[in-house]
Amino acid sequence: MRAVLLRIALLLACLGGPALATAQAQRLPTTQLIAGIHLITAEVAATDPARTRGLMFRQSLPTNHGMLFIFDYKAVHCMWMRNTLIPLSVAFVEDDGTIVNIQDMQPHDERRHCAKQPVRYALEMTQGWFSQKGVGPGMKLGRLPQAQK
Repeated sequence: MRAVLLRIALLLACLGGPALATAQAQRLPTTQLIAGIHLITAEVAATDPARTRGLMFRQSLPTNHGMLFIFDYKAVHCMWMRNTLIPLSVAFVEDDGTIVNIQDMQPHDERRHCAKQPVRYALEMTQGWFSQKGVGPGMKLGRLPQAQK
């Protein structure tokens, strides 16, 4: 048994960041959000390590799946696409679920994409999801988990 565990540890070390990031991402809790008539399954990134890792190294996202970032405090939070392989759109969201603004982001782009005003939430979805579903600024997300204040 010890030899098997050692081999697994060596394999993960050889594969590096992508394998480890994928394995860790699978352990994030999920929540169900509502955007108009659309149901979203969102992984919840509510810790610094989870927010930093985000959707890095993912090859794809299932339909209607995304990642909800919950920050510790309201601020003009910004997102970037370091080591992110898929194009994403990010919605910056008020405490009451109101979408403030949405930005499209390209893979491997380290430019900052920021909220237009202080927010506590950001929801990343496959690029174009919001526009394809008719979801935009001023609309509200339902079932948003309460952030720790």
